[in-house]
Amino acid sequence: MSESISKLKKSKFFGIIVLLVFTVLCWCLFKILSPKNFGTAHLMGDYLQTSIQYAVGGCGLYFIVVMGLFDFSIGANIVLSSLVGVLLSRHLGYVGLIGGCLLCGALIGAFNGFFYTKLRIPSMIVTVGLMLILESVANYVVTLDKSGFPGKLTSASILAFNHAPWNYIVAFLAFFLMVFLLRFTRIGTYCNAIGSNEFVAKNMGINVEKYKFTGFVLLHFFVGIMALLTVSYGKGMLAVTGMTSMDRNFRPLMGTFFGIAFKKYGCPVSAIVIGEFIITMIFNGLVALNVPTTINDFVTGAVLLAIVTLTNRGIKGSVVK
Repeated sequence: MSESISKLKKSKFFGIIVLLVFTVLCWCLFKILSPKNFGTAHLMGDYLQTSIQYAVGGCGLYFIVVMGLFDFSIGANIVLSSLVGVLLSRHLGYVGLIGGCLLCGALIGAFNGFFYTKLRIPSMIVTVGLMLILESVANYVVTLDKSGFPGKLTSASILAFNHAPWNYIVAFLAFFLMVFLLRFTRIGTYCNAIGSNEFVAKNMGINVEKYKFTGFVLLHFFVGIMALLTVSYGKGMLAVTGMTSMDRNFRPLMGTFFGIAFKKYGCPVSAIVIGEFIITMIFNGLVALNVPTTINDFVTGAVLLAIVTLTNRGIKGSVVK
C-alpha cells in the first residue's frame, strides 16, 4: 500500500489529482453552506469565464517569476492595452481590438525588459516606475476617444470575446502556446535554469539578459491577451491613477504560484488554470456567504499559502532562496 502511494506521488498525474480533489472539496463546502447562491451551473460558467482571464495572465507571469523576478506594471498594462484596443476598434473593428491589445502588451513588455536589463536595478523598482508612467499614458489615451463613450465597447458587433465559445478559444490558444514554449523550445528550459542558479546558467553559456528580456516580452504578450478577454468580458475599461491598477496584479500571480508549486509534477499550465478556478470559487463562495471583503482576502491568501507550502516543501537541509 505504501509503495503504491509512493509511486502515485512520483507520478506526473499526482499534482492534477490533488488540484481536482481540492476543487471538488471547495465546491462541496460552499455548496453546503450556501446552496442557493453558489455552485449552480450558470454560476460555475461565470466562475470559469472569470478564472480563465486570470489564468492567461498567470501563464505569462510564470516566465519571469520562475527566474525570481516580478512585475508591478501588469495591471497598468491591462488598462492601457484594453483602452488602446477599444480606441482602435472604433476604426478597425476586431483587427483593431485584437491587434491593439496584443501589440500594445508586447511593446510594453519590450520596454520593461529593456529598462530592466539596461538599468540593472531590481525588477520591482523598475516596474513600479513604469506602472505610474503607463497609468498616465492610459489617461491620455482616453482623451483621444471622441466617441462619447471612452473606454467602452458600445457596439454589439465587437463583443464576440464577451462569451463562449470565443473567449474559451482565445484562452485555450494561449494555454497551448504556453505548453509549446515550455516543452518544445529553449525558453522554458533556460528560464527554469536561470531561476535555479543564475551563475551556473551563465557558465553553461546561457545568455541570461536575453532570456530575461524575452521573459518580460512573453509576460506582457500574455497580459495583452488577458486585456482582450478582460475588456470584452466587462464591455469596457476605466483609466485609473495613483497606482490603483496594482490590484490587478495579484490574482494572476496567485495562479502563477500554483504553477510554480506544481511544476515538479510537469503540469504548470494545468496547475495555473485549475488554481485560478479554485481561487475564483473561494472568492465567490465567500461573497455568497456575505463575508466582508477583508475576511475574504484573508481566507483566500491563507488558502493559497497553505497549498503552496504543502505542495512545495523543499528537501530537508536544502537552502531556501
